[in-house]
Formats: sequence, structure tokens, C-alpha cells
Amino acid sequence: GRALAASRRKILVFLLAVISLVIVFGTLMYLIETPEAGFTSIPRSIYWAIVTLTTVGYGDIAPQTWLGQFMAAIIMILGYAIIAVPTGIVSAEMARAEDPGVECLVCHATGHSHDSRFCRKCGAELPALPED
Repeated sequence: GRALAASRRKILVFLLAVISLVIVFGTLMYLIETPEAGFTSIPRSIYWAIVTLTTVGYGDIAPQTWLGQFMAAIIMILGYAIIAVPTGIVSAEMARAEDPGVECLVCHATGHSHDSRFCRKCGAELPALPED
């Protein structure tokens, strides 16, 4: 719960970018493809872009031109990245939440980043971490 809440803003920005991409790709496919291929309107082409980007692929609309097929291949590959990015964002937040950080030996305050040199609570010098 906490990791998801901490990554909410990043995921929202990511989703807005995905929505923008879907609109752009759908509009481009409407311009590239023919109505006979099923691309009869921009909303229908955006529907195709969503189905393709999410790798669902119903098959009810399929590009017929080489440029449309090339665009479809790019959208399919992007679909995998779109699944991976939110997973990475949440995983990074979970790892950060589990890391207690550096503890001050004087006042025992925790949560200092590993590159911090002084305690933010008492100002004492923090212990140096061993080099890898």
C-alpha cells in the first residue's frame, strides 16, 4: 500500500503519457490506413491502438499497408515497456521503503541516505559506509 501511494504521482504522469501516445498513434493510423482495413474514424483507430498497445490484439481491425504494419510492430513492442515501467516504479518504491538508511550513532535517528555525511537531527557525523 505505502509503495503504491508513494509512486502514485509517477504512475499518473506515466498514464498521461500513455494516453497521449494512444491518441497520437490512433490518429496516425487513421491517416495511414484505409477505411476498408477497419480504420473508419479516429476513435475507432484509438481503440485499435489501445488493443494493440496492451497486447490484447482482438484482430477485428488490422493494418494493411506496410507503413501501418510497421507502426503496429512499434506499438506492440512499446506495449511490453508499458507493462514493465509501472512495475519498476512500484518495485523501486518498495525497495526504498524497506531500506532503513544510515543510523546516527549519537542520537540513533534513522532514514539518512547512504551518501549523507551528517545527521539531519543532531548534526553529528554519520558512519562511513564500506566501499564495494
